[in-house]
Amino acid sequence: MALSKVDFNNINVTPAASKALKFNSSANGFETGDLGGSMVLLSTQTASSSANLSFASGIDSTYKEYVFKFIDIHPQTNEADFTFNLSADGGSNYNVTKTSTMFRAFHEEGDSANLYYTTGGDLAQGTGVQNLTHAGIGNGNDENFAGTLHLFNPSSTTFVKHFIANCNAYQADSASYNTYVAGYGNTTSAITGIIFSMSSGNFNGTIKMYGIS
Repeated sequence: MALSKVDFNNINVTPAASKALKFNSSANGFETGDLGGSMVLLSTQTASSSANLSFASGIDSTYKEYVFKFIDIHPQTNEADFTFNLSADGGSNYNVTKTSTMFRAFHEEGDSANLYYTTGGDLAQGTGVQNLTHAGIGNGNDENFAGTLHLFNPSSTTFVKHFIANCNAYQADSASYNTYVAGYGNTTSAITGIIFSMSSGNFNGTIKMYGIS
């Protein structure tokens, strides 16, 4: 079998962070770029006794889906909840109208367990923060929170902006609380910013933002 040769003039493989080697659009050479379906790390922020962490840049039409990863979120106030809100003006205001649902499963160290819808954790055309936990995260030395939030097509100027989150917290009464949140930002304006904070007090931890290509 004969080997196909690639014209070296069509090779553009200058190293680039978070990029991969792929065929170019003419399929006659290589280049660096994003591969379809890849998860691209866009930003990492670390809270250190911080009131909030905000991502007011990098959310645009480049990607149809953005994913936020919460790693070792540790509140300074016992039983505080982790929350987010959305901005349609680049972070000047975080007050997008939202309608959402929340349910959770819990299992205590003493073996008591339940699954139920969480009234008070949802919003009905509310502009305030959306909880990602309910019943609070413990602030003990070994207590923390982790999870994932998906934000879909935030740059659309036609549709509302859906979000889905799945998070787990070490709750203050020594239990695992797995919380499911879903809803939509009820606006046809582009979402250009998101902010994360505790319902009370400051927090430590890391948040990573990814784009899904």
